[in-house]
Amino acid sequence: MAPSGQVAEKQEPPELGRDPELKSWRCLVFYLCFYGFMAQMRPGESFITPYLLSTDKNFTQEQVTNEITPVLSYSYLAVLVPVFLLTDYLRYKPVLLLQGLSYISVWLLLLLGDSVLHMQFMELFYSLTMAARIAYSSYVFSLVCPARYQRMAGYSRTAVLLGVFTSSVLGQLLVTVGRVPFSTVNYISLGFLTFSLVLALFLKRPKRSLFFNRAAPARHGASPSELDRMNPAPSQPADAKPGRAPLGAWRDWTLVRMLRELGDHLRLPQLRLWSLWWVFNSAAYYLIVYYVHILWNVVNPTTDASSVYNGGADAASTLLGAITSFSAGFVKIRWALWAKLVIAGVTAVQAALVFFMYSTSSIWLCYVAFVLFRGAYQFLVPIATFQIASSLSKELCALVFGVNTFFATVLKTIVILIVADKRCLGLPVRSQPPGLLAGELPSSVCSVCNVQSVSRTWGRSGENTSAPSAWKQRPSCSSSTSCSS
Repeated sequence: MAPSGQVAEKQEPPELGRDPELKSWRCLVFYLCFYGFMAQMRPGESFITPYLLSTDKNFTQEQVTNEITPVLSYSYLAVLVPVFLLTDYLRYKPVLLLQGLSYISVWLLLLLGDSVLHMQFMELFYSLTMAARIAYSSYVFSLVCPARYQRMAGYSRTAVLLGVFTSSVLGQLLVTVGRVPFSTVNYISLGFLTFSLVLALFLKRPKRSLFFNRAAPARHGASPSELDRMNPAPSQPADAKPGRAPLGAWRDWTLVRMLRELGDHLRLPQLRLWSLWWVFNSAAYYLIVYYVHILWNVVNPTTDASSVYNGGADAASTLLGAITSFSAGFVKIRWALWAKLVIAGVTAVQAALVFFMYSTSSIWLCYVAFVLFRGAYQFLVPIATFQIASSLSKELCALVFGVNTFFATVLKTIVILIVADKRCLGLPVRSQPPGLLAGELPSSVCSVCNVQSVSRTWGRSGENTSAPSAWKQRPSCSSSTSCSS
């Protein structure tokens, strides 16, 4: 009995030694989640469009639709790549501070601005906040070990969704129950955003990032990407300048190598399929989100602020999106076989909801259609994320999501330029569904066109062939060929 007692006494110090680390990690998680929650507390955001069209600002519907809102997409396309690179290079925290300052600038311009130019600058600063959202999602992973990634992702996403939901409910209660003017609700939003900026000042700045500030090699040997990073050095020309050799090696590892590896991975049918869905469907989703508040004002052009239920619709869509996103993790089907059918079906439902939303004269049916549309999109987002990330390294996964987001932004900007901008068609919001659905229908048609090739491949492989092997026998270029035609 004595030896066992000695062993027990020897095992206690490590257990006690881990307590401070566990306590520190819990405090860090709580602070990050609290910051993520407070950064979403913008109760006036659901009522920006009614505020611009009210007597307080007195902008016309044409100005908001065709002159102010398009600037958001143009500026987002311009700042997306620079902010993405600066986020990693500056190690997240400075970009989070930039996001906080941009949010404050948005609401100051919203409250104090009185011209179209002021509102266009407001959209510019709002595009900076959108581009900087990647800083929070990347930041939370840089401070914890890989074993805690999954838990951290769940905590941070829950905090953000809870913040959006609480903000929307608070805004609706202030407007409907408290009969608070839109301007006062926006001042309350400004106060919350100022507090979140103060919270960001006390965030811990990580020592490493994904691309520019990588961690040191592992103790048991360098990872393949680090070995590849060292390979270009001996292959440089003899007449190369010594001072520029490290820069050339860095460029080769960061850009050329990763893009080549990404090109090799694009041969995977599943990666191509879900990336195409991400580009087309995300473009259509954000087009709808940008203009849906203008549509609601057209359907329900009331001057009574207490009868505007935009906050309730945003809260309900956020809640349904969280439920569908969570439930997507429990869907167990052979995605290699049925992914295209699921994408085609969900996308067709989204397209029908958009057509219904733009054709109905009932504001309540319009709200319901938007809630269902957003829930359908959020259902496929985690599935697409897993399907893309499952076959890629962490670096390539970030690059793929960045490229997909960039192309979605390009597509969205082209549609807005042609359909909504006053320098082109300048259509009113009621006449925009064909253009807005330009992002939905190609995704659905692309998926449906590939269903036949899936069936033929499944038939050739025999009844006893599993889904993954059927995908391996499928020609690697069939998906891209049919989608591009």
